[in-house]
Amino acid sequence: MSNTLPLETLAQAVAGHASALRCVTEYQPAGGPGDKIFPPTYEGGKYATEERVIDGERVPCVLVDSVQSQANRMELALLEAWEREQLPLPVITVDFHDKDVLKPLRVTSLEAPHRIADAILRDSTLGGKPFRKCEPGNSLDLVDNGYATPLFELCPTALIFGMWDSTGPRGGLGAKFARAMVSEIIGLHAVAGKRTSSRIDPLQIQRNAGVLYETKGEGGIHWTLDEKQAKSKKAKLGKDGRPSEANHGNVTPSIADGGFTISKAVQTTVLSLPALRRLRFPVDGKAGLARDDAARTALAALALCAATLSRAQGCDLRSRCILHAQDAITWELLGEPGSEPQRFALPAADAIALYREALDKARAAGLPFREQALELEPSAELVTLLRKSQELEVQSAPEAGA
Repeated sequence: MSNTLPLETLAQAVAGHASALRCVTEYQPAGGPGDKIFPPTYEGGKYATEERVIDGERVPCVLVDSVQSQANRMELALLEAWEREQLPLPVITVDFHDKDVLKPLRVTSLEAPHRIADAILRDSTLGGKPFRKCEPGNSLDLVDNGYATPLFELCPTALIFGMWDSTGPRGGLGAKFARAMVSEIIGLHAVAGKRTSSRIDPLQIQRNAGVLYETKGEGGIHWTLDEKQAKSKKAKLGKDGRPSEANHGNVTPSIADGGFTISKAVQTTVLSLPALRRLRFPVDGKAGLARDDAARTALAALALCAATLSRAQGCDLRSRCILHAQDAITWELLGEPGSEPQRFALPAADAIALYREALDKARAAGLPFREQALELEPSAELVTLLRKSQELEVQSAPEAGA
């Protein structure tokens, strides 16, 4: 196995007939084999379970991390590297820190759910004009597979992880780009388990200690035992005014379905090279095959960088779902049909160096690429909407905690 993936090999694969770059990593729970893990739950508290055919056998599996979640993790890994100034990347930001909101925050095109086509960016302004109505935002109205140049300049990750401009001027007819990079983690031989819950109150508050009434919360406490201080008649806290509605008192231990034991977890990441070859990058109305190849190679290097940096951060997916890789990360290049895959190591530092080298060649080929952050101003309407939402969140917090 080569020490690392050379740019020349990657460029030849992208311009040639190779089908994909693949990375398959096996994991065990950080607690060791047999330790329970907790996959994500979906509507109704259900886990995503299914049978898959593996080595000719039907194997019960559970989804441990979805394609969408994996894409988000890779984008956040790129964002951290960009913030550490480890790599150049076009990033669009919407900053609420100097706005009239309760909780200041910043949203970037690497965090927004729909990337550069997200409503947060759409409802922000540049130079006092709506982002999608001025340069360079209005260039998104024209993009498609045959004209992906504006996305390479402003948001290349949209060409890797996919984008649908469904909320732009063209609505559902807006540009669509399929994912070129797909990754997921599944657990094999999944056996469902049980989870327990309980709470012991150190104050030992009894359920019949008194009826709690809801107040206006002017003193910081939203309940009282004095009915005269209730904010309205019959304003019992929660459903019946029991101390548990204010999170006081014991919680009876309970048992419910929850968690899985697995034989192992497998993360499979695939970068489709044919998906990249469908993209064209004309500049000033002029096409160029060499420029197209350079852009596609840079996108491939960026995708490899995203996947490698994400893996390098470890695999702490959520509470009670920490996985540990069993082997060194290895990439496989799937070349001509019937040929043996070429295997490469790609440490994080080498992945960044590969991306930088590929990007330099793309820019030398005449491709536009924005290195400085594009800073948008949230519109007054968006600021007002955020503030009202935050106010509602604060007001509903006591009820949610109950």
